[in-house]
Amino acid sequence: MQRIDGKSLAAAIRDNVKREMSTLGIRPTLAVLLVGEDPASHLYVNLKEKAANEAGIATDIRRLPADTPDEKLKSIIASWNADETVDAILVQLPLPPGHDSDALVAAMDPRKDADGFHPENMRATLSGVGTLFPPVHESILRLIGATDVVVKSASATIIANSDTFAEPLAHLLRAGGANVDIFSPDDVKRDRVAVADIVVVAVGRPKFLDPSMIKPGACVIDVGTNRLPDGAVVGDVDAARFADVPGWLSPVPGGVGPLTVALLLKNVLTLAKRRRGL
Repeated sequence: MQRIDGKSLAAAIRDNVKREMSTLGIRPTLAVLLVGEDPASHLYVNLKEKAANEAGIATDIRRLPADTPDEKLKSIIASWNADETVDAILVQLPLPPGHDSDALVAAMDPRKDADGFHPENMRATLSGVGTLFPPVHESILRLIGATDVVVKSASATIIANSDTFAEPLAHLLRAGGANVDIFSPDDVKRDRVAVADIVVVAVGRPKFLDPSMIKPGACVIDVGTNRLPDGAVVGDVDAARFADVPGWLSPVPGGVGPLTVALLLKNVLTLAKRRRGL
């Protein structure tokens, strides 16, 4: 399969963000709440912190134990909501078991929601009037757009653990004219996946998707991030077995990850401009 170069797409976006901030003479601040010890979450937050600092965006990263009470987490979010120096807030998901993710996301000021997951912003996205999209969803659309697969009238399959992830993506793909199926990893209809032009997989299981499950020429977007015992980071696709299969594949690492980080920076800049009336 041809690899979709998310790194190059991300680099162009990050350069544009840095250039625009320099032109405007602003230095936005991104606040991030990271709870627990999930390796993938820590990896992503570290990448976001590094990319933000390289672009000239200040960061306030709060790394807290998994047993931190939700009331304390909400108080931190409330302080960021009230802080005029904070332009954007991100609650790193997933949260450890026992936390109310929906309540914590809803506790953010929607005008500072960098991920676009606040209920108000999600409703705007699903109703077609949203102007700031979740970076992971926009990154998937951009990766598909970098291929010769046309979304309009395409058959698309999303295999995911989370409806919070899958439903907005399905809406965006349907808005582009695709016919979309959603399956959980334990209830996949292989006959539907086998005819899909676009397959998006986000299940957190290494080597979950193999070539026998898809048709030649499909565009496969791997959203999985899994750290193996030897420290290697891999996706949900058995990438080695796809080497000689016609089609497109977003690699892990180097696909959705860097592009999602870059689009987060773009969202931070957008929120900062709105707050300043620029």
